[in-house]
Amino acid sequence: MPDSPRAFTDIVRSRRSVRGFVPDPVPAADIRAVLEDAQKAPSNCNTQPWQVHIVSGAQRDALSAALLDADRDGRFSSDFSFDYADFGEGVYLQRAREQGAAYYQSLGVERSDAPGRRAAALRNLEFFGAPHVALLFMPQFGDGVRVAGDVGMYAQTFLLALEARGLAGIPQTMLGSYADVVRESLDVKPRMKLLFGMSFGRADPEGPAKEYRMGRVPLAESVVLHDTPGVLDGAH
Repeated sequence: MPDSPRAFTDIVRSRRSVRGFVPDPVPAADIRAVLEDAQKAPSNCNTQPWQVHIVSGAQRDALSAALLDADRDGRFSSDFSFDYADFGEGVYLQRAREQGAAYYQSLGVERSDAPGRRAAALRNLEFFGAPHVALLFMPQFGDGVRVAGDVGMYAQTFLLALEARGLAGIPQTMLGSYADVVRESLDVKPRMKLLFGMSFGRADPEGPAKEYRMGRVPLAESVVLHDTPGVLDGAH
C-alpha cells in the first residue's frame, strides 16, 4: 500500500490494463484488502451475485496449462457469446480495430505476422506472467444482463482497489472462452457461468507493451445532456 493516500481521480485516470507482470506473489493481506474493497460494489437488490475464484501458485500454473491444451485442441466453451462481427461496421468495430493495431504495434508485431499475433494472443492464457488470476462467475437470472452488470461493477472496483495499492490488473474476455475447462479445473458447479477473468499482480516496468496506452473518446461521443447546460463546454 502506498505511504500516503492517492486522490480518487488520480487512481481512476492512472489505471490501465497491464499486459506484463513480475512473478512475485502479492501479500495475502493486500489481496484480502482488494477483495474487501470490491465487495462494496453495488448490485441489483443487493444480490451480490459474483463468485470470485482467486488462483495462485501451482494451481495457477495447472490452470494455465489446461487452458493452453484446450486452445491447442480447439476445445472452446463460452457461456456468453463474443463475436467481432456483432460490432457491425460502425464506430465500435473501428475502436476495436484501433485497439488491436496499437497493441500489436507496441509489441513490434506486424499485421501480416500471423504466428506473432497468435503468440501474443496466447499470452492471455499464461495470464501475462501475473502470479494471480481472478475468475468471475455468476448465476444467470433471466437473460443475465443485469447480473453481468453487477459483476462488471465488482470488477471495476477490484481493478481500482489494485491501482490504489500500487498493483495492476487486466480484465480478459478471452478467459471466458474456456468456461468448461475452468469449471473442471476449479471444481465449479455448472450452474455458475464464467463471465471473464482478471490477471493481477505487480506490473513489470520493462515488460512487453510497457508503452502501450489507449485513450478514450471525447465525452460528447458518449454523453447526451438533457437540460444540463455547461457540462461539455470545452470538454475533451
